[in-house]
Amino acid sequence: MGQTTIAEAPSSVQPATRARPSLWHQVFIIIAKDLRAELRTKEAVNAALAFAIMILTLFSFAFDPAEDETKMYAGGLLWIVFAFAGTLVLNRSFARELPNDCLDALIAAPISGAVLFLGKALANYLLVMAVELVALPVFGIFYYAKWYSHFWDMMLVLALGTWAITVIGTIFSALTVNIRLREVMLPLLTYPMLVPALMASMQLTVDLVNGKSVGTDAIWLKVLASFDILYTAASLALVEIVLVG
Repeated sequence: MGQTTIAEAPSSVQPATRARPSLWHQVFIIIAKDLRAELRTKEAVNAALAFAIMILTLFSFAFDPAEDETKMYAGGLLWIVFAFAGTLVLNRSFARELPNDCLDALIAAPISGAVLFLGKALANYLLVMAVELVALPVFGIFYYAKWYSHFWDMMLVLALGTWAITVIGTIFSALTVNIRLREVMLPLLTYPMLVPALMASMQLTVDLVNGKSVGTDAIWLKVLASFDILYTAASLALVEIVLVG
């Protein structure tokens, strides 16, 4: 009797391989991870929200919100509050990865630094925006500011201004994560860089509070949009050096 042989599998049949997630899928994974980590404790969000409401309340007693002059600086006050409150959220962005060497694991993971930066920046953006959207009605009540008169213009300024705070804060959060006094160093590095964006956001908000549209000072809108584009591109280009260094 002839020996029975097992036919070899055709050479064209290859073992199944798992497709690598797309860039935006990887970004979404980082976003979901950071949001879950923050929403589990709510430390940064609660601290930022309490700070924003407390400062708005205290300044409403320090100034007379019924005076017409209040509308001239209320927009500036609003963005100062947003900048300080945002720092409380941004400071935890990379610091929460320090226990159990999670940051080293993220850096060693098969993802680019740009993906890690985008994921964390977008997660921070959502958290900071949530704090601002809660504080904005409080600002309107205390200062008699009709920010909703040009609602979509206000949302545009809020979106662009918040991204400016977020992109600068996230890259400097990565830079200062291993510094012992990172809570002090992050604001010192972030605020000087944010001056152009904050000036543009303040001026646009003052116009909106006084019933004008963003088209009144279109140059400030261009400054804010250009700031976002330039610093986002620079952060994406430099994040690998910042993380590895």
